Amino acid sequence: MWETVVGKMTSVLDVQFSHMNSATHLLMVKDYVTLLGSTLRQYGYEIGPLLDVLDNSHGDKKDTDYENVVLAFSLQTSDIMPAFLYVAPFSSMVPEVCRIVRSFIKVSVDYLSYIRTDYFDVVRKYLDKFLIEVVNETLLDTINSGNISVSQAMQIAANIVVLERACDFFIRHAAQQCHIAVRSVEKPQASLTAKVLLNTSSDVAYITLLSLVNNKIDEYMTLTESVNWTSEETKQNGNDYMNGMIFYLDSLMSTVQQILPLDAMYKVGTGALEHISNTFVAVFLSGSIKRFNANAIISINSDLKMLENFADDRFYSSGFGEIYKEGFKSCLTEARQLINLLSSSQPENFKNPVIREKNYYALYYKKVASICEKIQGFSRWYLWEPFE
Repeated sequence: MWETVVGKMTSVLDVQFSHMNSATHLLMVKDYVTLLGSTLRQYGYEIGPLLDVLDNSHGDKKDTDYENVVLAFSLQTSDIMPAFLYVAPFSSMVPEVCRIVRSFIKVSVDYLSYIRTDYFDVVRKYLDKFLIEVVNETLLDTINSGNISVSQAMQIAANIVVLERACDFFIRHAAQQCHIAVRSVEKPQASLTAKVLLNTSSDVAYITLLSLVNNKIDEYMTLTESVNWTSEETKQNGNDYMNGMIFYLDSLMSTVQQILPLDAMYKVGTGALEHISNTFVAVFLSGSIKRFNANAIISINSDLKMLENFADDRFYSSGFGEIYKEGFKSCLTEARQLINLLSSSQPENFKNPVIREKNYYALYYKKVASICEKIQGFSRWYLWEPFE
């Protein structure tokens, strides 16, 4: 029955993806399919065909589309023509905005050319004002609306990066329309204020994206529901929630890699893993966990190892090893040090300043003391007093 269902699903998705012109819609559908696949995977269903249809779906553009939406507005990042079918990192919003701005420049030039001769500086001011008060404000309103998904926030962030680059095209185009030498407007002092503000909006988009990603992570990190904290059996293979968590992170990072710059991908990866690390520690501290035993620690340790392996694999396979000193795995340091301490045969070493600085530097003693009070059946934890 499942083979029949998944066959129909992949067939429908293939057709739908082939008719999609909006990257935002494409990413939204991928989001839903990823969530469905993650859920089914936890129940043992084979979801390989679903993953394949996601990997094979792209917002393909023909050479004529490339000329209309990339070359026409100098949005390419390389002089080398890509192989077609071409996949743009931005959605249709970018060329549409570029067309509107180009039209605005033409109307401004047409109007000012009738009333004065030296009108380039005025056109530039009009252009700056339009980009700041209309384009940038609209982007911020959309970002702050509270009605966007992870995929939409990701696409907006990617679009802003391209629009920021397009500001150079806008000012060159304005110069050409005003019959001004282009080289005279390529000086730093001739740049647009809007370009700086778009960069700020990009930061806001990333903050929103990370917040939405963290909310999604919280849906998976159901530790209080998924983990038996006083189990009498040792569970060496981890818990089911972590399979879903890693599946989501893998899908997220793959999508980010397609449309955002490398530094943005690093920012998303570190932000997500730091949030997971904080969640591990917060759960141990939460009032909903009254007691836990050694078996629970072993179980959580297995979960954390799975996550650390994923973090290392993704960091090096993405080429970050040659760029950044701090790997993704380092974002999990606090959680790792806490589990190491709880698994230690000599937990009292935490009070030794030298050992603590070497092995437990990310841990705060008051948090450790609160967590240790919850350990079931380990009287040695009560043999040492917390720090003053």
